[in-house]
Amino acid sequence: MSFQDFKEEIHVMGSNLVEKVKELIHEGNVQRVIIKNEQGHTLVEIPVTFAAIGVIAAPVLAAVGAIAAVVTKCTILVERREPPATV
Repeated sequence: MSFQDFKEEIHVMGSNLVEKVKELIHEGNVQRVIIKNEQGHTLVEIPVTFAAIGVIAAPVLAAVGAIAAVVTKCTILVERREPPATV
């Protein structure tokens, strides 16, 4: 079975960034989370397959919290991998 890759763009305020990233990490079909600032510059790229492990998730969320304290608006690019829809 081959999987399909999807990209989703989510705009959030800095104050909501950590909660949204936590939510995305706990989803099973997310492959990568990329956080960009208002100018479109990449601030951090998180491979979620590694971040899902609790030991690694804490430092990642601490880094995201530091970013949230600096930016007011940001964009989260989410790469998902899902099985193809059956007809």
